[in-house]
Amino acid sequence: VQRPVQRLFTIGPMFRHERPQKGRLRQFHQIDAEVLGADHPRVDAEVVAMAAMLLERLGINVSLEMNSLGCPECRPQFREKLIGFLEQRMDKLCDDCKRRTHTNPLRVLDCKKPGCREQVEEAPSILDSLCPACDDHFSQVKGNLELLGVKYSLNKFMVRGLDYYCRTTFEFITQDLGAQSAVGGGGRYDGLVEQLGGPKKIPGIGFAFGMERLVLLLQQQESANVRRKELDLFIAGLGEKAAAECYPLVHKLRENGLRVGMDHEGRSLKSQMKQADKAGSSWVLIVGDDELAENVGTLRNMDNQEQQTIPLNVQAVTDTITN
Repeated sequence: VQRPVQRLFTIGPMFRHERPQKGRLRQFHQIDAEVLGADHPRVDAEVVAMAAMLLERLGINVSLEMNSLGCPECRPQFREKLIGFLEQRMDKLCDDCKRRTHTNPLRVLDCKKPGCREQVEEAPSILDSLCPACDDHFSQVKGNLELLGVKYSLNKFMVRGLDYYCRTTFEFITQDLGAQSAVGGGGRYDGLVEQLGGPKKIPGIGFAFGMERLVLLLQQQESANVRRKELDLFIAGLGEKAAAECYPLVHKLRENGLRVGMDHEGRSLKSQMKQADKAGSSWVLIVGDDELAENVGTLRNMDNQEQQTIPLNVQAVTDTITN
């Protein structure tokens, strides 16, 4: 018996039919999840939230961008409006975008060439041309994402690369991969099953992540974490007197099992803070003449920049940064 709603996933190798772009592989590996047989906006939000949860569990830093591509009822009107806009700028578009203007104008919005990006900056947004049903659907998707605590931003230029997408589309963007900024994404494809010869009117929505990109991001993250853990504490002694007082403290803290560093060149506080950050220190203990007079130090957490004053002795420093 066929279930009315099916939730499916796949993990494994995929192959590109077209010539791979630079930086992409003919064979790659992908994780994807799909929901077939449901078109309620809550399902869209559920799928997006699940994808966001996966990336969060992996510790990958991304931002979520959303758009709606409308449906066969409202998209043609927007298509004509967009073509009219592009025709006025035809001489400033690249050859690919000139060709696409009358065949697939939405793809012009996705062009990565700076000249074309500049020309479409003021292009009309499909969100202003949605029919009442699509507008209501997308409003509910956004409302449900907010209900689930999933943060997002709207991107009118996100049209996805495949023509079968409709209504909800989304991408997860990272700043850690250079030009290839999309970690993954997906959207709704209500007419795809029918196009492939299956039963009519089976809605669907899903997402996919390229595993190679996930692995690359995880490797970068691991390297960053290793660098961040090089030092537990950096002691910034301001002036020769403070440096002389801090010198034996560094040794005693090391005897306590802490990884501690300090500057011996008499650099400024700003320079020492840069040195501590570059060394990956989790904490910085700042000691100047005023602190010495009171036998205290100013301890700064390098993650949240919060500061506190602590006694200038081994036990107080050890207890504070290890608890």
